[in-house]
Amino acid sequence: MKAMQVIALTLLCALAASAQIIRFGKCPKPPVQANFDSSRYVGKWYEIQKLPTQFQKGECGTATYSPKSPGVIGVFNRELLDDGTINSIVGSAKVKNPSEPAKLEVSFADIPSPPGPYWVLSSDYETHSLVYGCTDFGLFRMELAWILSREPTMSAETLQRVHSILSAAGVNPERMVTTNHDETYCAPMFE
Repeated sequence: MKAMQVIALTLLCALAASAQIIRFGKCPKPPVQANFDSSRYVGKWYEIQKLPTQFQKGECGTATYSPKSPGVIGVFNRELLDDGTINSIVGSAKVKNPSEPAKLEVSFADIPSPPGPYWVLSSDYETHSLVYGCTDFGLFRMELAWILSREPTMSAETLQRVHSILSAAGVNPERMVTTNHDETYCAPMFE
């Protein structure tokens, strides 16, 4: 038993050092978007807020989704790094179970890891999307969340409504960090 505790503590320290959100316990199973329509979801989304992650270090984040085949969405993520370079990655999101189309698994060609959960908890397809992912690691879980908008800004009312959904799912919205979309700062993304 002590070996398991040492392994779990080591894993927790490693994950915590990478700026991921780590919590005790198993992943929750929040409800997802009813009647999710991927054809309405495709297009460009701006990252408004996110839980801190190891793999996203920049600002001006966008995600562009495109139809690939039934049950598969193409993913193209971009961000502007502090040194002025643009970081991008291409992947795909696949529906795991056709009876739950809002529960996707995303994978990226350049990252040799198993697909990660990408659950659309809420979206009106026009002003907001709330995405949640959680992976169990024994006694701990690692959580990811993104609040997306079709525009680089989001109304305070919509943000509050999305934060309420996060809270109901057991995620503390105060841990979310806001993404900078200042036009001057983000200009290299649009050149």
